Amino acid sequence: MAEPKCELPEVIVVGRPIIFQFYDQQLSQKFRILKPWESSLPLEQFICTHAQSVQAMICSPKRVGSQISSSLLRLLPSLRLIVTTSSGVDHIDLFECCRRGISVASAATLFSEDVADFAVGLLIDILRKISAADRFVKKGLWPLQGDFPLSSKVGSRKVGIVGLGSIGLKVAQRLEAFGCIISYMSRKKKPVSYPFYPDIRELATRCDVLVLCCALTDQTRHLINKEVLLTLGKGGVIINIARGAIINELELVQCLERGEIAGAGLDVFENEPNVPEELLSLDNVVLTRHVAYYTEDSFRALYELVCGNLEALFSNKPLLSPVLDD
Repeated sequence: MAEPKCELPEVIVVGRPIIFQFYDQQLSQKFRILKPWESSLPLEQFICTHAQSVQAMICSPKRVGSQISSSLLRLLPSLRLIVTTSSGVDHIDLFECCRRGISVASAATLFSEDVADFAVGLLIDILRKISAADRFVKKGLWPLQGDFPLSSKVGSRKVGIVGLGSIGLKVAQRLEAFGCIISYMSRKKKPVSYPFYPDIRELATRCDVLVLCCALTDQTRHLINKEVLLTLGKGGVIINIARGAIINELELVQCLERGEIAGAGLDVFENEPNVPEELLSLDNVVLTRHVAYYTEDSFRALYELVCGNLEALFSNKPLLSPVLDD
C-alpha cells in the first residue's frame, strides 16, 4: 500500500517579491505557494477563494498592492507569520499584527554590507563625477571639447549619517577609512565615538554630506526638506539608500535645479517606479532603481532566511529574524 502523500505547507505571496525571479522553483519544492498574480481574481477575492486558511505569508514592499493593511489581514484569520523580503517593515501594519498575534520576520541585517557598499559607491560617483565622465566619453565629447569639469576628493569630507543602525554604522566605518569625518543623527545616542546630533538641522550645519540610512516612519517622512538642504549648502551632497519619502522630493528637485546643493545619489524615490523627469538631465545626480541590495550573494542568503523562518513556523521553532515574535 502506497504511503500517503505529504501535503506541503501553504504560503500566500503578496506583492510578487523579486526573490521569485531567482528561487521560485526551490521555494515551490518546499511549500505550496499561492500566487495571486497568476490569477485573474483581485487580491481580496483570491484570498477569500483560495487562502483564508493559510498560516504564512511572504511579502515585499516594492510592488503595487503589497501593503499589508489591517483590512487585508482581516481576510486571513488563520495567518500566524508574515515574512518580508526587505529589512524595512513600513509596508506592514505592525500594530494590527501585534493585536492579532501575527509574528513578523524581516531580512534584518542581511543586506547591510551590500547597501553600505552601494551608498559609498554613490558618494564616490557624485564627488568624482564618474557617471558624468562616462557619459562625456560615450557621447564622443572628449575629442570635441577636451576639458572636463574638476571633481572633488572623497577624503576629509564631513559626513553625517542619518540613522546609525546596521547599515549606517557600516557606511560610517567605510567612509572613515577614506579619511572622512563622521557624525550622526539617530533615535538615540549610540556607543560609538562619532559626534551625535539629535537635530537634523544641526547635523546638516556641521556636514557637507548627508547619507540617509534610517527607517521611514511618521517622524522621518520628509525629514529632509528645503530648510535642511539649504542648511547643507551649495557644496552639499545627499545620498539616499533608505526610503524615497524621507526626502521631500519636490523640494530636492528645486534645490538641485537652482544649484542650492551640489549633487545627489538616489537609489530610492518617493513614488517608485516614477522618477521626477527634472532629475534625468542633471549631471550632478546619479540615479539607480532601488538596487542597493541586489547581489547574487544577498539573494541566496535571503532565500535561505525566508525558508528558515517559514520552516521555523511550521516546526514550532524560534524565528530566525523576528521583528514581532508572538
